[in-house]
Amino acid sequence: MTIGIEMGTVSGGQTSGQPAMLDLEELLATRLLVQGNSGSGKSYLLRRLLEQSAPWVQQAIIDPEGDFVTLSEKYGHLVIDAASHTEGQLTRAADRVRRLRVSVVLNLDGLDADGQMRHAAAFLGGLFDADRDHWNPMLVVVDEAQLFAPAAAGEVSDEARKLSLGAMANLMSRGRKRGLAGIIATQRLAKLAKNVAAEASNFLMGRTFLDIDMARAADLLGMERRQAEMFRDLPRGHFIALGPALSRRPLPIRIGAVETESRGVTPTLTPLPATPAEEAREMILAVASEPEPRLPPRRAPAAPPPDILAQLAQAVPLASAPKEVPQPTAEELAEHKAKLDEILRGVLEEPDAAFRPVAVLYQDFLVRLRIHAVAGKPPDIPAFRRMLAVARAGVSPEAAESPEWGEATAMAKALPEDVQGVFLMLARAALDKLPCPGDEAIATAYGTRSVGRARRLLTYLEEQRVIVMRPDAGGRRILAVVGLGWETAPGIP
Repeated sequence: MTIGIEMGTVSGGQTSGQPAMLDLEELLATRLLVQGNSGSGKSYLLRRLLEQSAPWVQQAIIDPEGDFVTLSEKYGHLVIDAASHTEGQLTRAADRVRRLRVSVVLNLDGLDADGQMRHAAAFLGGLFDADRDHWNPMLVVVDEAQLFAPAAAGEVSDEARKLSLGAMANLMSRGRKRGLAGIIATQRLAKLAKNVAAEASNFLMGRTFLDIDMARAADLLGMERRQAEMFRDLPRGHFIALGPALSRRPLPIRIGAVETESRGVTPTLTPLPATPAEEAREMILAVASEPEPRLPPRRAPAAPPPDILAQLAQAVPLASAPKEVPQPTAEELAEHKAKLDEILRGVLEEPDAAFRPVAVLYQDFLVRLRIHAVAGKPPDIPAFRRMLAVARAGVSPEAAESPEWGEATAMAKALPEDVQGVFLMLARAALDKLPCPGDEAIATAYGTRSVGRARRLLTYLEEQRVIVMRPDAGGRRILAVVGLGWETAPGIP
């Protein structure tokens, strides 16, 4: 099931006025770069994207100005004030964020440039280094990315710059395998490190005036240099979209409305007060003749900063103090498991489901659980992988509860996760005396279209001494499961 979020409307061409959609699943598999000078609507675009995707995916926002803290009021994001915590605390908190799957805003307002770099690097490092079992999909939005991945050294220390640049490079180049989809926004492409910007596959380019930035934007969009002038004429809130999650060709779009507001409001023109010049002179210069103010009395020591892990615990009901709840009956547990199995079958019936990554299938599974209002805590990633392996093996619910099948699943646990599903499929065929699966069926179960990889996988399973293959008199393949005495019927030669 494809999840599309509406970013606004198409603002030009034959499809003008139609919804401009962003494929959220494709975005999770790629990365996004947003560029626009101050006043182009860049932060507005990020707010629209975050609001539209909040019900579907976990989010983390690196917010140098505190503009996105208002997301907590409507969407429940946990706001972490970085100035109140050490770098080590932020690293531990980021790991807990991934465990509890809480959406957060890291507010860096109140720190100097060096402190913002260090604290952001520590938090991103915690997200990146989380345990493999918690690599769930997450959008990581970094506003003003040129501050954290500068193209050249500035006034900050070399150590802070290296830490921050390394964290940003990890996010954009290696984050995908860990479920982290980087979304970076910048006012100046020329000030953003090229190795960070080059990892983006999707682009939203807004109004810009400097020739060097226009040229880089045109290069990234595959446009000719003479077409770069168009970026000067883009109105506020209008962007050129390109990428697998947006459009295969450069597409002008207008960003739609948002439901929350930025904490910082642009000053508006107001009439000057009608104060006579002599009166103003007297009021202002009178201050110069006043005596120097006395130093205020020393205040009591400030209270210690709040415990960030305690804040996370309060943000998630699962992390709060345990409450006495009635234990489900055996019938309720069986009904719940039947619902999970039914929804998983629906996920696997989607086209090309056999070739989609486990993380994408897991996200689809969670969405369907919400759609069908399935109560209770959803399975985590390891449990989902085990369910997926059994479902792909085609084992009936009755057979899955048998003692014989328990022996097969115990053998599967000793194998790598990506091989378990194939082994269980072969074990099921041997248990039911079915013909040995062919190379194409094995390749599909392995998530590939290559029959060569399927044959290499069978060789690997033989080397691990879990299966034995032999031909019958007609050259057809027979497969036996070592130690269980199960053997398939003759299959394809």
